Amino acid sequence: MPVPDARAFLERLKAAGVPLAIASSTPETIVRAALRGYGIEDLFDQVVCAADVGRGKDFPDVYLAACARLGATPETSWVFEDAPFAVRVAHDAGFHVVGVVSEWEADDPLFVENAHIIVHGYPELSLELLRDYADGPAEAEGLLSALVVDGSPEPSSAELVARLALCSDYVIAADRGAEICREAGVAVDVFCGDADSVSAEAASWAHGRASTEIRFPSEKYATDLALAIDCACHEAARQGKALELTVTCASGGRPDHALAVLGLVARHVEASPSLVEDGYECRILSPKGVASWAFGEDAVGSTFSAIALLPGTVVSEHGTKWELDHRTLEVLGDLGVSNEVASADAEVTCHAGMVAVYLLN
Repeated sequence: MPVPDARAFLERLKAAGVPLAIASSTPETIVRAALRGYGIEDLFDQVVCAADVGRGKDFPDVYLAACARLGATPETSWVFEDAPFAVRVAHDAGFHVVGVVSEWEADDPLFVENAHIIVHGYPELSLELLRDYADGPAEAEGLLSALVVDGSPEPSSAELVARLALCSDYVIAADRGAEICREAGVAVDVFCGDADSVSAEAASWAHGRASTEIRFPSEKYATDLALAIDCACHEAARQGKALELTVTCASGGRPDHALAVLGLVARHVEASPSLVEDGYECRILSPKGVASWAFGEDAVGSTFSAIALLPGTVVSEHGTKWELDHRTLEVLGDLGVSNEVASADAEVTCHAGMVAVYLLN
């Protein structure tokens, strides 16, 4: 029987004029009988089976044939697959791929390394999500400074959000984040999320002002913040620029959320991420992104902490009350907690691994 909510998703694509084809290893007679039985045969423009091309899904022939019959190219087409090996085959053939995973396959390397989008089911998918996706540039030219305003239970102040927005090229409001953007009078480029926590008034405000609106289904594994960060990554890719990511209104009121937000931001270490709230600024330092943070004269006398996020993290701290020289920090250890900026040239450097550095206001 059809996967739950697959029909609704297919109908949305069909209504938008997206041509659809089935590429299957099953004989065509059986495929068509199943489609007729479930009343969805009319949603597909083409049915292509392995017997038509002489080889199974260990090879890309069936995908390429279906694509050709639709008059499309792999670069502009999406393949939806639940078989890990087939995800890799489609990816290697130049297609964009949605990996539809089961709970026990979510960490399968073939999905993680080859699927451009990973979902646990069709309720997590939308046409807007596919349209928002963009491949990263081969070589980035320039920098896109993106601000993601999340919707934590205790939001940052309107003054902070307004100040951060002034320093940003691109502003994304994630669901309830539209509330504080409205209060701060911030121009929003993207309003995204499932609209389950934002007020009707703020949602209407964002709808009327954002140049792009991306609604996501409420039944999803990813958080609104994760999807908003993806939007920032996609926009940087469209512009052919490297991403500089700032996140705010993400960690107030829920310590469990704060920890998860730190992990999410750290996964985007190549985007020089920072998490800025009224009481602190946190930067993720790593040789894979930005390795050093020079605090500057305004920070003299301030407290800071350096907390290792990966095994083998090596850190130096100079111009501080207690200095470190290529010191290995334990993951989530307390050795780097509550130091003090002692001079205007104070700096923290991560030589290996990854460290979260919190500068307290």
